[in-house]
Amino acid sequence: MSRVSRDQLERARQIAVLDYVLRYERDNLKRVGSEYRLRDHESLAVGEKGFYWHSREIGGKTALDFLVNVRGYGLVDAVCLLLGEQPQGIDYSDRSVRKTQKPVPEAKPPPERPTFAMPRHYKNNNRVVAYLQSRGIDRDLILDCISRGDLYESALRHDCVFKGKDENDKTRYAAIRSTTSAFKGDAEGSDKRFSFLLPPDNSNSNAVAAYESPVDALSHHTMSKQGFIPDFDGCRLSLGGTSILGLEHFLEHNPRITHCLVCTDNDEAGNNTAAKIADLPGITAERLLPPLGMTDWNDALLAMQKAERIQNRVFSNARQERG
Repeated sequence: MSRVSRDQLERARQIAVLDYVLRYERDNLKRVGSEYRLRDHESLAVGEKGFYWHSREIGGKTALDFLVNVRGYGLVDAVCLLLGEQPQGIDYSDRSVRKTQKPVPEAKPPPERPTFAMPRHYKNNNRVVAYLQSRGIDRDLILDCISRGDLYESALRHDCVFKGKDENDKTRYAAIRSTTSAFKGDAEGSDKRFSFLLPPDNSNSNAVAAYESPVDALSHHTMSKQGFIPDFDGCRLSLGGTSILGLEHFLEHNPRITHCLVCTDNDEAGNNTAAKIADLPGITAERLLPPLGMTDWNDALLAMQKAERIQNRVFSNARQERG
């Protein structure tokens, strides 16, 4: 039976996962802030301190951890691949052994279609509610999402998990938003055709608003509810980024929709997406930029709420001085 020595194991454990993926999987990486994401596993982040697979709630520090837990190698094969060596404990000088010896394995290609996997539920949603409220989102809107089963708190990382469902109410997509860091991404195997959706205030509405994230959709809804912007009674759809697959699917299955309020971010990617939406047949697209010159809707909401607090303080001080 093939095995590796203690020395081989220790040397393999010295190889950082970031060094490995930058050398052998560079074409499978995309830079997100100070970290990298795998194109075949979008919820897996790799950085200087190791990797964390958000959708599976597993992580590690070394390339060996990565090969075993993500790529599915056995320990011996993973060590041999990293070191470019054969297993020890066998006499390779013997010709018969050389003929049958197990070759060093080649790197496995990324799987074409990862299985959809969602983080486990935590026993409550307290941190998710507190985090979203800290982002200015109306508490009742948050609780509505939770009661509909469209939002929950993950067990290990306490992330916000926003669910997207198909026409049969089956969950097919999940957007993950960290409550403790800047991480945001999709659960492994998510289908962007079935994005997070806020139901309309008016079931007869012929309009949908499109955003890049669930937080932006909730921010726009909060602005309407708190009187910062005019009411909007249509559906609010998160695109899960700048892909328009979710909107195309939604329009295909909701032929009554003839108007789209395009609320993507005010940057190059968001404007490019808005242009694509404007070219879709059968709808009238209206571009709506975040107020106050902000890039996204949550920043605009927080800025509006801050300005209102300052204004209220000024009025309160003025009344006290007059009194």
